Amino acid sequence: MPVPILSTRDLTKTYGRGPDRFDALRGVSLEIDRGDSVAIVGKSGSGKSTLMHLLALLDTPGGGSVHVEGTDARSLSGRRLNALRNQMFGFVFQQFFLNHATTVLDNVVLPLKIAGMGARERRARGMAVLEQLELADKARNKAGNLSGGQKQRVVIARALANNPRVLFADEPTGNLDSATGRIVEDILFDLNQNHGITLITVTHDHDLAARFNRRVYIRDGQLITTDEEHAA
Repeated sequence: MPVPILSTRDLTKTYGRGPDRFDALRGVSLEIDRGDSVAIVGKSGSGKSTLMHLLALLDTPGGGSVHVEGTDARSLSGRRLNALRNQMFGFVFQQFFLNHATTVLDNVVLPLKIAGMGARERRARGMAVLEQLELADKARNKAGNLSGGQKQRVVIARALANNPRVLFADEPTGNLDSATGRIVEDILFDLNQNHGITLITVTHDHDLAARFNRRVYIRDGQLITTDEEHAA
C-alpha cells in the first residue's frame, strides 16, 4: 500500500484554559493520498481551518500526530520542519497577503528569496509560473493595481514558485465574484488533475466542494468522513 502523503492520527487542538477552554479538534484521524483533491467542509468555528493549519505544519497539535510521507512531524527539528514546509507545500489564502507596494514578480518570488535561491534563478522561476497563469505581462506592475481575480492568480503563482507537491487553499474564492471565482477554481483543478499536485481546500461552499474527489465534513472538531453520514 502506498504511504499517504499526509495523515493524522487522533489529532487534538485546544485553545485557552478553564472556562475559556475551546476544543477546536477532538481526535481527528485522516489520510490523504498523493494527487488527491480533498475539500474540508464545515461551518465557521467547526475546526476546518485549524485542521488545515496542522496538516500544513503551520501550527503544532495539542495531542496526536501529523505524518508527512510516513514521517512523524514531531521528529523534525525547527530547521528541518521549515525546509520541508517550504519545499513541499504551497499556500493560497482568502486574504491575498500581497505587498501592494512591490511588483507582481517580487511578490511571486518572495518564498524563493526566503529559501536563499539566487536572483537569476528566482526571476526565471517566477516568470515561468506567471506565464503558466497568463500574468507575465503584469510582472512589473504593482500588485496593488491588480483586480481581485488577478491578485488571487498572483497568490497561486507565488504558491507554485517552489514547485510544491501539496497545495493548501483556504476559502480561495471567498473574496471573488462568482465568474472570477470559477476561473480560479478551474486553475486549481487543472494543477491537481494535469500536474499531479495534491489539492487540499477548506471551504463552506458546497458547490465548490462538489468538484473535489473527496469531501471531509467537520463539525465541532470531529470528522464525518462520508457524504452519506453528512446527509444523515
